[in-house]
Amino acid sequence: MDETLPSFPLARRSAFDPPAEYSAAEKVQKVRLYDGRSAWLVVGYDEVREVLSHPAVSADRRREAFPFSSPSREALERADPSFVTFDGPDHARIRRVFTRYFAVRRIQALRPVVRGIVDDLIDELLASGPPADFVRSFAAEVPARTICHFLGLPLAERGIFQELDARRNLLATAPGDVRSATGLMLDLTKRLIESKRTDPGDDLVSELVHGEAAEVLTPEELLHALRLVITAGHETTSNMISLGLVTLLRHHDQWQDLIMEPALVPGAVEELLRYVSIFHISPTRLAVESFQLGGTRIEAGDGLIPVSAGANRDPDAFADPDRFDIRRGTRHHVAFGHGIHHCLGQSLARLELVVVLEQLISRLPGLRLAVPPEELRVSEYSFLKLEELPVSWSTT
Repeated sequence: MDETLPSFPLARRSAFDPPAEYSAAEKVQKVRLYDGRSAWLVVGYDEVREVLSHPAVSADRRREAFPFSSPSREALERADPSFVTFDGPDHARIRRVFTRYFAVRRIQALRPVVRGIVDDLIDELLASGPPADFVRSFAAEVPARTICHFLGLPLAERGIFQELDARRNLLATAPGDVRSATGLMLDLTKRLIESKRTDPGDDLVSELVHGEAAEVLTPEELLHALRLVITAGHETTSNMISLGLVTLLRHHDQWQDLIMEPALVPGAVEELLRYVSIFHISPTRLAVESFQLGGTRIEAGDGLIPVSAGANRDPDAFADPDRFDIRRGTRHHVAFGHGIHHCLGQSLARLELVVVLEQLISRLPGLRLAVPPEELRVSEYSFLKLEELPVSWSTT
């Protein structure tokens, strides 16, 4: 064990600013993992993209020497293997089944549904009056209700998302608690699959159970893939909505620009994805062959931590990267990853974020933080998470 190496995960500069090491001139640097092993922290834009697409790099957590960022992360991913942690033919075969269901045209057809969900939630906010906890009353509800519609999950089951959010802290939670929370989600997914076998509807799970997936996927593969779709589709979008709003309200001039020019919303979403980069614990990788990464020699067996938050603040890829600018006009960030493991649900996440902003600036332009930003508590899960977001608003 090299005690001189910085310990991963690294301390953030502030609740809203990534660790200083992410901005270091050295774009590939050694860190120490929780078990004493070292790994390469990769923060440069080009270097992150190379790690995420290089054939000598594996995402397969089943490999014995695979590095993990925390004991809880290891417990989760060994107990609940999903196709995003596979390489080669297995990954391609499973992903191919799901890809057409997340095609841009199909997802855009959900816009009226998502807008209806968002409008209902704004109606509820207006009816209850300020102040409100934006996380619980809005940000968590948008993806929960959207997923329920998309997958055919009964709306009454959406409370499980908040329970899981409270229990799946992959940095602080004991491994046993992580396994328990994952077990709850797998049980829900099993019940959903069985219900659609006997009572299919117009939803994704019914199509999978009675279509191609039944022939191509094993029951275990379908179960774990759907579990991933359900949880990943909620956690990241919920936190992106709340942290995105905080970012805009902390840059009030740009919030006002959106109100005056709603056409800026799609670009604002891309800048929020780049600037916030909510993943704090990046998915680790294992080098299975030696290769050159920039000026660094990576040996077979080395662990790698590609950090999207570092890549998205790389001055060689983004001019003045620490400046938030909704007019930046770039989409080449890696907030959704890169290569064969890039986020399957990114079109749905983008749709939800765009509709949320469109409706908030239209119907709640007077939104404001009800507490100073420095009082907001950001938890460092495998992604950044606001525990609570008190907001108020004026209607005049």
